[in-house]
Amino acid sequence: MIAIIDYVAGNVKSVQNAVEKLGFETMITSDFEEIKNAEKVIFPGVGEASTAMKYLKKLRLDELIPTLKQPFLGICLGQQLLCNFSEEGHTKCLGIFDLNVKEFPATDIVPHMGWNNLQKMSGDLFDGISAEDNLYFVHSYYCEIGENTTSECEYILPFSATLQKENFYGTQFHPEKSGAVGAKILENFLNI
Repeated sequence: MIAIIDYVAGNVKSVQNAVEKLGFETMITSDFEEIKNAEKVIFPGVGEASTAMKYLKKLRLDELIPTLKQPFLGICLGQQLLCNFSEEGHTKCLGIFDLNVKEFPATDIVPHMGWNNLQKMSGDLFDGISAEDNLYFVHSYYCEIGENTTSECEYILPFSATLQKENFYGTQFHPEKSGAVGAKILENFLNI
């Protein structure tokens, strides 16, 4: 069973639909034990960092998530909350990735919204994916580049499009909104 964490951040249903279309059973849950015992966990996100972290703390999921051993995927805000700190709401996050989340400088249109491709790809998520493939982004904050960066994207400046450390994976883009390319990346994660 694939647990999709429900933490009052949007986009949970579209992630569920994308995963089930690939033939996997899912449950949308914020239950501590269900998440702990799931085969894999997906942490979607459309929302605001400080509000999301308050909700995770209320449910003690901020204590649980860093201890999980199964494959875990954070999407968009879900990836950002796996970092140390976000400038959005001056928020202390989960600290799995030793990176900070920063606001894009207002030197171009923010948010970064639309299709973009990835560079410097490495790791399990990219089997069958090429640098010409485009993925869908919508975000005003970005993860810095660091030792856990497994691909980069450029909008105003280069940033981490994906991250990975041990069983934790993150995508800044929305695979569930990225057509066949996004479905392939989700499938690669679900087959880890």
